Amino acid sequence: MARKEQLFICDECGFQTPTWSGRCPSCGEWGSLVEMTLSAAPARPGKRVEPSLISEVGLPERHPSGIAEFDRVLGGGFVPGAVTLLGGEPGVGKSTLLLQACAEMAAAGRKVLYVSGEESLSQVAIRARRIGRGGGGDLGTISSTAIEDSLGFVEGCSVAVFDSVQSFTAEDGGGFPGTPSQVRAVAQKIIERSKAASVPSVIIGHITKQGSIAGPKLLEHMVDVVLMFTGDRSSPYRLLRSYKNRFGSTDELGVFEMKDRGLVPVQDPSRLFWSSAGDPVSGVAMGVIMEGSRPFVAEVQALVAPTPFPYPKRTARGIDAGRLQLMLAVLDRRCGISTGSFDVFVNVAGGLSVKDPHADLALCLSVASAALDLPLPADCCFVGEVGLAGEVRPAVRTPLRVREAARLGFKKAMISAFESDEMPPGVGLVRVRNLKEALKVMR
Repeated sequence: MARKEQLFICDECGFQTPTWSGRCPSCGEWGSLVEMTLSAAPARPGKRVEPSLISEVGLPERHPSGIAEFDRVLGGGFVPGAVTLLGGEPGVGKSTLLLQACAEMAAAGRKVLYVSGEESLSQVAIRARRIGRGGGGDLGTISSTAIEDSLGFVEGCSVAVFDSVQSFTAEDGGGFPGTPSQVRAVAQKIIERSKAASVPSVIIGHITKQGSIAGPKLLEHMVDVVLMFTGDRSSPYRLLRSYKNRFGSTDELGVFEMKDRGLVPVQDPSRLFWSSAGDPVSGVAMGVIMEGSRPFVAEVQALVAPTPFPYPKRTARGIDAGRLQLMLAVLDRRCGISTGSFDVFVNVAGGLSVKDPHADLALCLSVASAALDLPLPADCCFVGEVGLAGEVRPAVRTPLRVREAARLGFKKAMISAFESDEMPPGVGLVRVRNLKEALKVMR
């Protein structure tokens, strides 16, 4: 008879210990040790598997969701057997987005399953009718908190949605709904069923106050795609990003607008993040960034003000704070613009989060403009990465950025002097070798 061994395993880091403690000795997480029973029976040899030639393996056929912005972030649509985890703040529109996608796919003649563990069937129907997706198509709905009640209906569906993973329970999970052991057990059952039936599934997950998806970190490793749906409640715009995608790029960005009839894809998102009206103001610079294959014009705003305190503030929204510190040091050392006795505030308009390093030139010039109180030309945009030596480096896909600037009405674009000569017409190019030369041109 096989001997059983009792172990406590950390849900966050996988650390194993024979005794329970309130805090994991490895990662320091509180309440993450869960009791597990492991069998000490000898492992049986598996069946013989022959390797396949990679050139002979067929590519899966994707299932479009019917929403172009959603498909862009997914990489072209749902992949059969893939499991997607969608996280976001309460009320941001996760359920609305997926219900719209399910309704669009059902209207196109596909079989869709929507399983709700938080809402009744009448609540789901009310939302569907409110957004104008109340009828037509093969859209099946189940309201149950036991995950085993719905897994039998996954077979033959084009997509199955589970809302949300923290509300379901598994028979062998142990504990209450939402506990790490239950979340892991529920997700494992969904993944196993989706892979066996070759049906794409979407799991909605809550997030913590720190902004991460609630539950064990293992959950994000188990799924194939991790999406985050974000947005300010005071703004109608929502952003969909991919943080993990085994079947596509993680650089794409989907932009939606919340209206009375649900979420509507924004056709021209570049105009959301900058304002072309008004007189030039010091501290404002336009940079052209890339989000995947899509260029955006980002309005970088800076404010430099004297501080009465010995330690000046460095506040950044939409820009990495460490990057801001580097650029302030470059401005001080290479250009003689010191902000040591000033508070520096930097913001990217529209709530856009900029991770593209080629927005450095716009960031530096916005801070320099605010420090010198000299407005930058309103018809000029800035593209380039700034190194610690003060040099302006070439950007990736600069012709596409310049073309986007020309489409939006910019007359000039400041780029690196080391860029290629093959640039689209319509915009006057200002080539600079370093940051000091860029400031001299702007003055």
